[in-house]
Order: sequence, then C-alpha cells, then structure tokens
Amino acid sequence: MNIATKETQINEEIRDKEVRVIDSEGNQLGVMPIEEALRLAEEKNTDLVKIAPQAKPPVCKIMDYGKYRFEQAKREKEAKKNQRVIEIKEVRLSLNIDTHDFETKVGHAIKFLKGGNRVKVSIRFRGREMAHPENGLVTMSKFADACSEFGTVEKPAKLEGRSMLMFLAAKSSKN
Repeated sequence: MNIATKETQINEEIRDKEVRVIDSEGNQLGVMPIEEALRLAEEKNTDLVKIAPQAKPPVCKIMDYGKYRFEQAKREKEAKKNQRVIEIKEVRLSLNIDTHDFETKVGHAIKFLKGGNRVKVSIRFRGREMAHPENGLVTMSKFADACSEFGTVEKPAKLEGRSMLMFLAAKSSKN
C-alpha cells in the first residue's frame, strides 16, 4: 500500500460526506457517512485515515496513525540505506603532463572507479594549445587505456570550448 504523502487526512480533517471504510484487518465495511466511520474508529480507540483520496467515494482505513507513521518512516529509512549514490569525481590533466603526474592522476581515477564512482577527465587548453586538440585526444586515450582494467569509457573525449571532457564508468564488480 503506497501512502507516501505527508498530507494524509485523519479523523476530523476528512471533509467528505461519504467514505468507503476498511477496518484494521483489511476487511471492507462498505460505504458509510463520515460520522459513522469516525464513531467506529473512536470505538476501537484508533484513527480514521484517508488512504485513497482520488477514489469515488474516498477510501478510509481504521488504523493507529502513530504506529502507521512510525512504520512508514522505518520503511523509508531502510530504502534510503539500501540505495547507492554514484558521485562524479573529476580528474584534471594538462596537455603537457609529466609521466609521474600522469601516473598519480591515473592512481586517483582508479581509486574513484574502485569506489564505484564515475570519473570526469578534463583537459583545459590554454593559449596556443587550442591549435593542437589532437594532442589532447592522445593524452585522453592514454589515460583511458591506463584505467581500462577498472573502468570503461562512458563518453569518449570531446572538445567543448577550451576544455576536452571524457567520462569513465566503473566496471561492474564480478561477485
């Protein structure tokens, strides 16, 4: 049952004249005036909660609202815990990067890929470097080859303005 809205109407907040009522065990009690439904809920010391406002007539359930909110919060927390957020980490290279610097940047990218993140590799062309974008492509392909064991090229190197960008995605782990 999906009742994810925070604006769930309960008890006196329900303004409809007639509602379809379901008891706490899930049995249909039928369509009845709102006053009678509220009286039934009060007799059982529980709340009347509108769970399907778009239905004709709206569907209300007799339940303990506090317990329901707690269960719902618990489910949301569990779902949040199980989801994995993939971040995009950036590695910046320069056109005339030295070998050791290059290896260091490759090490960083591999660490990010092992962590399951995507890596954005960028080269910023300065001044007259713009005359030779093919040198940037060479550097990018060298970088992609160096990281090929841990990641795949998601978006190949492309010149955008004064920057060349490439995206690498982590290879799926073999469990």
